[in-house]
Amino acid sequence: MSSHSAPYHPKDYAGKLAHGFLRNPLTPILGIFLIIIGYIALMMMPREENPQMVVSGSTVIIAMPGATAKEIENVIVKPLERKLKEVKGIENIHGMAMDNVAVINAAFFIGEAKENSNLKIYDKIMQNMGILPKGAMQPIIKPLDIDVDIPIVSVAFYSNNSAIDPTILYDRVKFIQHHINGLPNVAVTDIKGAKKHQFNVQVDINRLSGYNLSLGQIVQSVQALSYNVPEIKGKTQSNEIVMIGVKNAIESVDDVGNIIVAQYGGSAIYLRDVATVTSGQDIQNFKSALVSVKGSDGKFSPLKDQVTLTVSKLQGTNSVIIADAVKTELTKYKSLMEAQGIHYVITRNDGERANEAVNELVFHLLLSIVIIAILLAFVLGWRESLIVTFTVPAILAITLFIAYLTGQTINRITLFAFLLSLGLLVDAAIIVIENIHRHFHAPNAHERDADQLMIEATDEIGAPTNIATLAIILTMVPMAFVGQMMGQFMKPIPANVPVALIASLFVAYIFTPYLAIRLLKKPQHPTEAH
Repeated sequence: MSSHSAPYHPKDYAGKLAHGFLRNPLTPILGIFLIIIGYIALMMMPREENPQMVVSGSTVIIAMPGATAKEIENVIVKPLERKLKEVKGIENIHGMAMDNVAVINAAFFIGEAKENSNLKIYDKIMQNMGILPKGAMQPIIKPLDIDVDIPIVSVAFYSNNSAIDPTILYDRVKFIQHHINGLPNVAVTDIKGAKKHQFNVQVDINRLSGYNLSLGQIVQSVQALSYNVPEIKGKTQSNEIVMIGVKNAIESVDDVGNIIVAQYGGSAIYLRDVATVTSGQDIQNFKSALVSVKGSDGKFSPLKDQVTLTVSKLQGTNSVIIADAVKTELTKYKSLMEAQGIHYVITRNDGERANEAVNELVFHLLLSIVIIAILLAFVLGWRESLIVTFTVPAILAITLFIAYLTGQTINRITLFAFLLSLGLLVDAAIIVIENIHRHFHAPNAHERDADQLMIEATDEIGAPTNIATLAIILTMVPMAFVGQMMGQFMKPIPANVPVALIASLFVAYIFTPYLAIRLLKKPQHPTEAH
């Protein structure tokens, strides 16, 4: 048969793709384009340590002053529990009755849309306001928001000066919190373990009984004091606006001591007469957090009181960028804080860990590609090895780009899905190149046209390779229907592995023959059949 034999007509999509792209000048442009969009997707995809979980639920709080826990249970908790059971998607309802207040927690099935779920709770409560007893206050509906409740960055602030007032440390952290809260995509910031400013009133019981006063009178007198008086605005006859600014009623210990608590024998009794007033911290707050910092000598310092600032991010945003922005913002105030004897240490940084995980994956992928290339070089030859090696980044580029378009993030489970698919996605390319290699070394290969050999070799293995790949994809499908927390956690696997396998078919059928026709050479002499 001469080299100008009748052209081979492919029967499968594999051969048709090989025929269409074998001599097409756009094929290398397509390959470069795929690598570029894959790299862009890798750089732009939000990175986080754990996958996003959709957890929805609401807490309904209804106050009814003066009611006992039994009354609250009968007239508020039980009726509302029955009504909330009518809401579709609720997994469980847990009601608590206490004196003066009812608390009802409604948890939806994991995966239910958060906004819709909270709206259903709100609608049901508003529709049944009529069943609430007289005296019950307006319900407070507080949605559960797991996206912003879990911090991605925690910073511990401490002072090496043990004599420093703990409230000063709180003031400095509060100042920094205000600036960090204004950073893009920062959802919530919170301060833990802080000691706040407070005027402490220590009542002398002996003096109290001497003036024939009760502790309740002292409490009422302090509570009744207006701490902030608003400005008064009005107009005079000449149409001039008058603004009277009244300073805060409490500014010092003396101001608190001068509160009149009662009248005795025709003269006023001041708070300072029956109590000792001091300015300090919230002494009723017994909670504290301690930190020990590792020094440059490798030794840990003694435990010190700390104030922790936590930072949460908005859903679907990049942990790495937000964590870096927080670190940059902290650096701005580092010298100012150190001048006041205040230092900080970052105790949690999910952005850094997510970035390390992604970089480690890229390193392992490159390592895997090198191992595959070496193995194929021994089995088939270095040219065949080079062809299969190119297909791996092209397939991963397509998978990454589609994951980016569908709003996914790069996290530990997404990375596991890519690593899982790595062992599967080279199968198609290896099968194609092995069949091309076999055709090139067939007894009559020197008489055949190289292009026709490529198309025929690719077309031959199309149907079985398609079925084998489909069978592997079908093994991933059940995982997409797993419910609850595990289903949400493992969602990136059924979302990404099938995409990678389908991409592997297209890349194998398009690029393997294209590269093979340019890199492989037919034997110079016919190979005899044995």
